[in-house]
Amino acid sequence: SLFTTYEVNEDAITARINIDEDVSLGLDTAIPCSLIIHELVSNSLKYAFPQGRNGSIYIELYQSHDNNLILRVSDDGIGLPSNFDFKKIGSLGLQLVDALTSQLAGSIIIKGDSGVKCQLIFPFM
Repeated sequence: SLFTTYEVNEDAITARINIDEDVSLGLDTAIPCSLIIHELVSNSLKYAFPQGRNGSIYIELYQSHDNNLILRVSDDGIGLPSNFDFKKIGSLGLQLVDALTSQLAGSIIIKGDSGVKCQLIFPFM
C-alpha cells in the first residue's frame, strides 16, 4: 500500500472517499483518473504530514450539473509555499498529472493555503 511505501502510520492518516454512485467511467477515463489519484495521494503522504502529524486525505468524484466530472483530491496537511506554481515545478509526478488531465480534455486547479486542494474538471464521456 502507499502507506507502507511512504512509511506512514495508517492510524495517523484517515482516507475519506466520496464517489457518486451514478458515475460510471469507461476505461479511457478510469485509467487516467486512477493514475492522477495515485500521484496526488502519494504527494499528500510524502509532504503534507511531516513528523508523524495526523490528518486526512479526501477523494471526491461526482458529475456536475453541466455534465462535467469533478475529481477532487485534497488533504488538511501543511499546505504549499505561497509561490508554488505546479506548471513551473520540476516534479515528474505533477507533470504526469497535468498530462493526464490534458488527455481527459480537462483543467486542473491546485490551491495550497490550508492543506492542498486539487480539483480537476473534465467532460463526462
